[in-house]
Amino acid sequence: MTDAVPFWKAKTLDAMTREEWESLCDGCGRCCLHKLRYEHDNSLAFTAVACQLLDLESCACSKYAERTRFVPDCVTLTPAALREIDWLPPSCAYVRLARGQDLLWWHPLVSGDPETVHEARVSVRGRAVSERQAGPAEHHIVDWPGRMPRALRPAGWPGRRAATQRAAKGPAKP
Repeated sequence: MTDAVPFWKAKTLDAMTREEWESLCDGCGRCCLHKLRYEHDNSLAFTAVACQLLDLESCACSKYAERTRFVPDCVTLTPAALREIDWLPPSCAYVRLARGQDLLWWHPLVSGDPETVHEARVSVRGRAVSERQAGPAEHHIVDWPGRMPRALRPAGWPGRRAATQRAAKGPAKP
């Protein structure tokens, strides 16, 4: 008997149910950091300043269901909106799937553990400041939210090299 193909490999973003769509969020919080758009050239600068609703420990929105009531310009991500947005991080599951790429090892749907996104140091945990304490966003410009993270594998997580070396050695001897 073969394992079922995961929904994110079997369906397009447009065909996913709301529950499937929502589960694609890895909980990194990078999309909840403020971005600065420069009018003179339309370029983008990322900051380490988080939305007031982002819980900096869990990296989840503290008022997700009603976030637009508190933050009217909060973006509701949809497949259509995804085609227009240029500021999501390259590690974002929505971006990766839209580009035909797979989810990364630390994504909770792959790892089975919502903590791997934090253990791999992909999330904003420990790297962001709330907008309530930050002062001017211009003082917190960083480049890491817009770059592909060099995700660290947590202790005990088998790496590609280790798995390859084990396979090359053959089966373990009793």
